[in-house]
Amino acid sequence: MAIRINKYLSELGYCSRRVADRLIKKGKVTINGKIPEIGSKVEEGDLVEIEGQRIEKSKKQRNIYLAFNKPVGIVCTTDRRVEPNNIVDYIKYPTRIFPIGRLDKPSEGLIFLTNDGDIVNKILRARNNHEKEYVVSVNRPIDNNFIQSMSNGVKVLDTITKKCFVKQLGQKKFKIILTQGLNRQIRRMCESLGYRVKSLKRVRIMNIKLDVPVGKYREFTKQELLELNGLLENSSKTF
Repeated sequence: MAIRINKYLSELGYCSRRVADRLIKKGKVTINGKIPEIGSKVEEGDLVEIEGQRIEKSKKQRNIYLAFNKPVGIVCTTDRRVEPNNIVDYIKYPTRIFPIGRLDKPSEGLIFLTNDGDIVNKILRARNNHEKEYVVSVNRPIDNNFIQSMSNGVKVLDTITKKCFVKQLGQKKFKIILTQGLNRQIRRMCESLGYRVKSLKRVRIMNIKLDVPVGKYREFTKQELLELNGLLENSSKTF
């Protein structure tokens, strides 16, 4: 049975479908020696290579799901040539894994890493409305107008952000729960209201809370994984 090349690489745990599409666009992937197009399919017996390295099915590997407390300064990329402070080299996990989504370099907190490409696509699709919770400190006191503006939506990147839950935690600190994932969204939202983010920590993704020290990781518990799969049951994928 033929399957799309991005799904093939995802199911092997090589990378997510999104990353696979980027590799294809850059001409780094070949099928039987030829550079494929986005959407090309792989059949049984085809030779798939990435930068000349053969990618093939091996013995069924165990799916890995990690909750990692990313420190400030670590970059959520698997490209070791681009960024020396990348997340993969920092963790040094013994098998190939990749992050689900990202936290920008100045931010810290919870990020998932896995070798399961399908779960990546389900979690990342914004239309699936999966919650991510953050604790944020800014450079000057916030007021009710700030909380209401953040809650109701702010104009960033030529769009209005979705309505979201925002609660003041201190004079310059607040909690925000997003179901959207625009680039540097919270920082841009604050900037549009005249504030600058001083610290940003993600403390929850869906049902999984941050509960490990900075720079440490743990595997999902069986119960967490069961609950997560339940939340993802009706989620759409990227094909």
